[in-house]
Amino acid sequence: MSIPITKKKHNFFAGPAILPATVLKQASAAIENFSNMGLSILEISHRSKQFVEVVEEAISLTKELLDLDDNYEVLFLTGGASSQFYMAPMNLLPQDGTVCYINTGTWSDKAIKEAKLFGNVNVLASSKESNYTSIPKDYEVPTDATYIHMTSNNTVFGTQHHSFPETNVPIVCDMSSDIFSRPIDVSKFGLIYCGAQKNMGPAGVTLIIVNKDLLGKSGRPIPTMLDYNTHITKGSMFNTPPTFPIFVSMLTMRWVKENGGVAAMALKNEAKAKLLYDEIDANPMFEGTTHIEDRSLMNVTFKMKNTEKETAFLEACANADCVGLKGHRSVGGFRASIYNAMPIESVQVLVDVMKDFANKNT
Repeated sequence: MSIPITKKKHNFFAGPAILPATVLKQASAAIENFSNMGLSILEISHRSKQFVEVVEEAISLTKELLDLDDNYEVLFLTGGASSQFYMAPMNLLPQDGTVCYINTGTWSDKAIKEAKLFGNVNVLASSKESNYTSIPKDYEVPTDATYIHMTSNNTVFGTQHHSFPETNVPIVCDMSSDIFSRPIDVSKFGLIYCGAQKNMGPAGVTLIIVNKDLLGKSGRPIPTMLDYNTHITKGSMFNTPPTFPIFVSMLTMRWVKENGGVAAMALKNEAKAKLLYDEIDANPMFEGTTHIEDRSLMNVTFKMKNTEKETAFLEACANADCVGLKGHRSVGGFRASIYNAMPIESVQVLVDVMKDFANKNT
């Protein structure tokens, strides 16, 4: 019996999020028969030659796309970005050291809580009082800090760091939702971590990029499984890695490379964001929720001036096959996540819905 093919919807969910159509097709084929092995990618040994090649290519693509030098190690771990809230300070922060945090939302707030278990935490700047509608800018990084922690893009509140501080202090950064979306100067960062499920692959794998010069200096015993050096030594295979999420992430990085790399992704992402923000600003029924200069290129948050029409607008979006637009409960309104794999044509469909809704309701 054949399975009916349903029309693909315009996927604005924040995560797990949209993946490139070609990647989904390749991943689907590999579930049936991977690398002509007569086996599924889901059932092969992680020690097999074929899967070792997957990991090696994923590492190589990460280094190429982000222009990493030999000081940086690339790891594929489990536990999500939330596990890095404690693994980073556990591995990098001496017991008598101090780390600085920039608090720009839900995830940095959670990271601060975990870091306090391991040393002194200086919340250097925060936009909490304004419900995280902006990115703090007026601060200086103390030269004696072990590192400064930032969240590059805030999926809940729709803000993004469009630049990073000039400092000799290493930056530790949660890039879960904008990794590979724009060029970055990796030399500024001591550690980058990200859950794959927003802009890199499916849920289940966490990418770690760490400057190995920073490791081994915490002065504390670290459980084997939580020590970055364990996973560096074992090539991300100290225990069985999340094989399928790594494979699909590798395919997605291939797709980024084949489509011009992160510089090309940035141009497309800027065009998509401009199209949607221009409509928000011009449409009499909508308004943005964040400071204009800090607007995210990945997660566009906005609301209706007349909140009584929110349900009707979401219904209009659903009728146009636009899904995943309801805003986070802490912000309300709407959120359109427009990651790398989101085509500009889907953004145009949403803009057309907004225009049509305004024409019929004003």
